[in-house]
Amino acid sequence: MPELPEVEVTRRGVADAMAGAVIESVVLGKALRWPLGRAPDTLLGLRIVAVRRRGKYLLVDLDRGLLLVHLGMSGSLRFDRLAEPPGIHDHFLMATSQGTLRLKDPRRFGAVVWADSETSPEAVRLLGRLGVEPLEDAFTVEGFAAALRASRLPVKQFLLGGKAVVGVGNIYASEALFLAGIRPTVRASSIGPVRARRLHAAIRSVLARAVERGGSTLRDFAGVDGNAGHFQLEAHVYGREGLPCRTCGTPIRAIRQGQRSTYYCIQCQKP
Repeated sequence: MPELPEVEVTRRGVADAMAGAVIESVVLGKALRWPLGRAPDTLLGLRIVAVRRRGKYLLVDLDRGLLLVHLGMSGSLRFDRLAEPPGIHDHFLMATSQGTLRLKDPRRFGAVVWADSETSPEAVRLLGRLGVEPLEDAFTVEGFAAALRASRLPVKQFLLGGKAVVGVGNIYASEALFLAGIRPTVRASSIGPVRARRLHAAIRSVLARAVERGGSTLRDFAGVDGNAGHFQLEAHVYGREGLPCRTCGTPIRAIRQGQRSTYYCIQCQKP
């Protein structure tokens, strides 16, 4: 599933090219996870002002309203000037004066949703419970430590929940916990100030590095240019069960937490 770094890589790949474009046509393919919420032809003539990101959502600001785009489990976006017909997995095509935006989504868990504003019910339903952005100044050590103290969840589950900080998905939670030296099964409330500060820094570091490396491609994800991400190639623990830890040589372990795979080093990550 595309996580925050993959969505940010996608945003950077389309934002400049789309800014100022006027929508000329919208073609819908097979039904996605949620409906668009209005007739496609009502979008014609609207101008794209900017493309932002909130968690794993892309927000396409228009001169009237906005589109909320989610890539689902296997979605990817492309924006180019090629006048190609829809492919079998192209389920949303928006032609503009500057090119065509295509959402390719083989599993159709993604969505494009119209909202009048970020305070409208459609937007609040999707964005209202998201935590702070980990790469912005609002993600403070003090606020993060307070949220840890208030949670009885294992720290890995706490991070995946997204209520305190948004976008730390399965790959990046495992990697951040390794860098911070914290075992994923530790209860969040037991993490003291020193380790909370280390984990805060590790989250920022891992996500920033993942964006720099084009995200992670485990199955389907590709950037707007069609290139795969490369962060997974330098992962310390994720997907490396049985392989030696890059730091101490101890075999990496894997467990299941909340139906998700968790990877860690029993030597480097302390309870």
